[in-house]
Amino acid sequence: MNDVITSILSYPFMARALVVGTLVALCAALLGVSLVLKRFSMIGDGLSHVGFGALAIASALNTQPLLIAVPVVIAGAFLLLRMNRADKMSGDSATALLSTGALAIGVMVISMSSGMNTNVYNYLFGSILGMSSQDVVLSVVISVVVLIVFVLFYNRIFAVTFDESFAAATGTRIQLYNSVLAILTALVIVVGMRIMGSLLISSLIVFPALTSMLLCRRFFSVIICSSVISVVCLLAGLILSYVLAAPAGASIVICNLVVYGVFRLLSLFHSIPRTL
Repeated sequence: MNDVITSILSYPFMARALVVGTLVALCAALLGVSLVLKRFSMIGDGLSHVGFGALAIASALNTQPLLIAVPVVIAGAFLLLRMNRADKMSGDSATALLSTGALAIGVMVISMSSGMNTNVYNYLFGSILGMSSQDVVLSVVISVVVLIVFVLFYNRIFAVTFDESFAAATGTRIQLYNSVLAILTALVIVVGMRIMGSLLISSLIVFPALTSMLLCRRFFSVIICSSVISVVCLLAGLILSYVLAAPAGASIVICNLVVYGVFRLLSLFHSIPRTL
C-alpha cells in the first residue's frame, strides 16, 4: 500500500487531484448534511447540470472554465431558490426544469463549437487529467472560503436546517441563510466537477450524509462523521482509480456506495448504536 501511495504522489496530476479532491469532499460533506435534512439534496444535481452548460460555454469561448462556471452556477442557485419559492412550482419541478434546460444548452453549444469529442465525456464524468495548476489554485481558494463561511455561520445554518419557523421567530433571516447554503453548494459543485463530472458530483453531497445518519444522532456528530467518510471514500476511490485505471469519479462513487451499503445492511440485521 505504501508503494502505491508513493507511486500516486509521484504523478503531479494525482497529487493535484488528492489536494483538490480532499477539500471538495470535506466541503460537500459539511453542506450535504443540511441539504439532505432540508430535502434540498437534488439542488446539487440541478446545479451540476448548470455547471455542465457553463463549462460548455467556457470551452466554446476558449476561456478559463472556472471563471465562467462560478458566476453562472451561483446565478443558477439564486434562480432555483426563486423558482422554489414560487407558489405554482414545486422544488422538484424547478430543479428538473433548470437542470434539463442547462444540459440541453451545454450539449448544443459543444456540438456547434468543438463537436461531441472527449471534452464532453470529461465534463459529464470528470477527468483528473484535465486539472491545470490554475484550476488547483482557484479550487483551493474557493474550498477554503466555503469552509470559513460554513464555520462562521454554523449556528444559523443549524437553525434553518431543523426549524425554519422557530429560527424566523428568533430573528434569523431565513431566506438569507438559505441563499448562503445554496451559494456554498454552487461553489462546491463547480470545483468538484473537474474531478467528479456533472453527473456524479451530487453523490459527494448525498452518500456521506446518509451514511453518517445511520451512525450518529446529533447534528455536529453527523457532520464530523460525514466529513471523515467523505474524505476516506475519496482517497480510496482515487487509489482504486489508479490501480484499476478506472475513471476517478465513478471509483469514488462506488466506494461511497459500498460504505453506505455495508452500514445499511448492518442496520437491517443489527441495531447500530447511535449514541454520538
